[in-house]
Amino acid sequence: MVGLPPAVLARYPRFSLYNSPYTAHDEGCAIDLYPGSQTGSEASRETCAPSPVAGEVVDTRTVTAPRKPYAVAHDYLIVVDTGEYLARMLHVEPTVEPGDIVEVGDSLGEMVRSGFFAPWVANHIHLGFRPRDSDPVRASGSLPIDLSVEIEPLAWDGTGRVVETGETFVVLDSPAHPAPGERFAGIAGVGGPDSTVLDGGLPHYEGGGALCVSDDSPQNVVSLAGSPVGVANGRTVTWNDVEIRANGTSITGLSLFVSREQFGAKLVHPGHDFSVGDSVSVSIR
Repeated sequence: MVGLPPAVLARYPRFSLYNSPYTAHDEGCAIDLYPGSQTGSEASRETCAPSPVAGEVVDTRTVTAPRKPYAVAHDYLIVVDTGEYLARMLHVEPTVEPGDIVEVGDSLGEMVRSGFFAPWVANHIHLGFRPRDSDPVRASGSLPIDLSVEIEPLAWDGTGRVVETGETFVVLDSPAHPAPGERFAGIAGVGGPDSTVLDGGLPHYEGGGALCVSDDSPQNVVSLAGSPVGVANGRTVTWNDVEIRANGTSITGLSLFVSREQFGAKLVHPGHDFSVGDSVSVSIR
C-alpha cells in the first residue's frame, strides 16, 4: 500500500478513489485528484496539472481513448520514478519529457477532457503507483493507495436545494461542509458500528468505497439516507441493485467523493429540468 502525505492531498480541493468504472480504480488502487474546485465538466476552468509526486520523468506517451463528442482526440500517460515506485498519471498533455526532474506542485502540463470521462466528470489527474520493475503502461497492476488524512462523515437525509446545474448534473446545498478549506469531508454511510464516508458512482458504477475503514475490516452492510446500498468488504463496496430517484424521477445516480471545499450532494441526471433554487428529495429503492 502506498501512502499519499497529507501535504500532497491538501493541494487538491477534491479527490476520489472509487468514482470510476475502470479497473485501474478497483480496490482503491488509483486516485483521481481535482486541482480545481469545479463540480462538473461544464464548470471546468482549471487546466494546469500540478504534480502530486517528485522524481524523474521516465516516459510520456499518447494514449488512445474512447471517442466522445466533448473530448479531445487522445489522452496521455506520464510516468515518474519516485525512487520507491513508478507513478503513473493520465489525463494531462505533458510539457515534461523523459529525463526531467519534477517536484511536488510543479506543472506536468495541461489537463485534458478525456474520452475516458463521463460527461459529468470534471478535469482531473489520475494517479496510480506500481513497483519500479513493473510495466507502467498496463491499465491494471497498481498498488492500493493509503489515505493519510482524516475525512469527516457528513450526515445527509437526502434533501436539499439546487445551487448549481450543468447539462448532466445538479449540485445541492446539503450536506454542507462544516469547515471549508480546513479538512476533508464526504457523505456519510452507515456500515457496522460506525459511520464511514462513501466514494464512487452510486449505482452507475459497479462498486464504490467506504473510506473511513481499514482494508481488513469485516464485511458490513452500508446504508445511505436510511436505505441499504451495498456491502463493504474492507473499504471496497459492491453496490446493491438500487434505483436513485429525485423528486420521484429516476436519475443516473449520485456522484460521491471527498472535498475540503464547499460541499453538497451531486446528482447525475443528463437532460434534467432542475433549476437553481429547486427543492429536491432523493430516495433510494
